Amino acid sequence: MPYIIDGHNLIPKVPGLSLQQMDDEQQLVEMLQEFCRHQRKQVEVYFDNAPPGGVRARNLGLVTARFVRQGTTADSAIRRRLANLGRVARNWTVVSSDQAVQAEARAAQAQAMSSETFARLLTRALDDSLIDQGEAAETVLNPEEVDDWLQLFGSDERDI
Repeated sequence: MPYIIDGHNLIPKVPGLSLQQMDDEQQLVEMLQEFCRHQRKQVEVYFDNAPPGGVRARNLGLVTARFVRQGTTADSAIRRRLANLGRVARNWTVVSSDQAVQAEARAAQAQAMSSETFARLLTRALDDSLIDQGEAAETVLNPEEVDDWLQLFGSDERDI
């Protein structure tokens, strides 16, 4: 099930991200790209307050970042997207902690998920992705295991 996400609503819920960071949107997009790759999902993420004349949408593989012009909001862009999806909206999940956006998602028969819940899902998926890539924390051996390995490979303490 693909996701429609209010990006600025999600950023403060994701550990390590803050709306005060200069590249907060880029960092979120990169996290979402990894999430989509690992979970085989599609995401449309909406950001408020795009500068005039800037890019309005960027397709980044399974992630589409939509930058909403000043004078309108991500919430209204999400509402328009749900309306354009029509009956297909029931196949999407809208991620926002805004109660009005969640109500509109449900009215369109889409699933609604809070930003806090999705942030936990995202964090868990990224942690699993790191494990799959072999980047998990190094295993610590107890002294008996070290002695067993040293004995098995014939190492002498003088060689260490």
